[in-house]
Amino acid sequence: MSKHTDAAEVLLERKGCAGVITLNRPKFLNALNVSMIRHIYPQLKNWEQDPETFLIIIKGAGGKAFCAGGDIRAISEAGKANQKIAQDFFREEYMLNNAIGSCQKPYVALIHGITMGGGVGLSVHGQFRVATEKSLFAMPETAIGLFPDVGGGYFLPRLRGKLGYFLALTGFRLKGRDVYAAGIATHFVDSEKLGMLEEDLLALKSPSKENIADVLDAYHAKSKIDQDKSFILEEHMDKINSWFSANTLEQIIENLQQDGSSFALEQLKVISKMSPTSLKITLRQLIEGSSKTLQEVLTMEYRLSQACMGGHDFYEGVRAVLIDKDQSPKWKPADLKEVTDEDLNEYFKSLGSNDLKF
Repeated sequence: MSKHTDAAEVLLERKGCAGVITLNRPKFLNALNVSMIRHIYPQLKNWEQDPETFLIIIKGAGGKAFCAGGDIRAISEAGKANQKIAQDFFREEYMLNNAIGSCQKPYVALIHGITMGGGVGLSVHGQFRVATEKSLFAMPETAIGLFPDVGGGYFLPRLRGKLGYFLALTGFRLKGRDVYAAGIATHFVDSEKLGMLEEDLLALKSPSKENIADVLDAYHAKSKIDQDKSFILEEHMDKINSWFSANTLEQIIENLQQDGSSFALEQLKVISKMSPTSLKITLRQLIEGSSKTLQEVLTMEYRLSQACMGGHDFYEGVRAVLIDKDQSPKWKPADLKEVTDEDLNEYFKSLGSNDLKF
């Protein structure tokens, strides 16, 4: 039994003891669009209820990417034209993120290759995430006038220390074993063993969560690549924890300036290129999200997504990074001090009957 959907952008197959989801847009690095979400969500719900399905596996086709994110360009065009799809995409994507987070069956995401933005949302809320030496993680949204959504407000502040705040504000990229060391992945497996791992999982007979964990643990233990490498940010963690514990962006920037080390100045340079509005939204999103449930975070993020669709910076960021590729966005406002608390409150305001509800 397998369902192959329009131009098969996503494959949904029952194999062995598992339901297998394959994101199948390799030419677009498996970027997630609304039609893919509309196929995955009901199938995930069905498998969750099916007594013969013991496990759900999600992976990307093509070897280069698990999922490079949401199909941001399409959403930007829809938002500009005021089409309902700009509301529907975020609403349905966040519903799917929540379904993964609350899934009663073990959920294994094979995050081999590029895993960013929307791809993180399809994996990080699941029980098991397997990185390889080819994994490349980032939440790069502040560079396109957005914010690290898909539940970023939930998982980022829960990473160790202030690591998540750093990753969210700078869009810093983690590669390979560092994705595991950061706590984004639960396991690390050499990519040449990934096919065998999947076969071993599918061959399990009525497995419990513990049986699945045992297989993953065994593969993790046997992985040789970079096993002695220390976490790329290890030497900077004390500083990151101190700089990013500030409650305002202005204070974070002052902390970086006062430090003056080459690593601090590098981060300062990166942050100075980001949308000032996005930076302030993101810091508040993470601070508030640190004490919210995943559902509460997704409700908050849906409000933010709709405010961004009604603003300037998202369209300008997409233009500069994805369309014209001049990498020179003209943010409005262009300066952090022009983004007031009153402006921010507007972004976080309830949408009333249009709020995301579960």
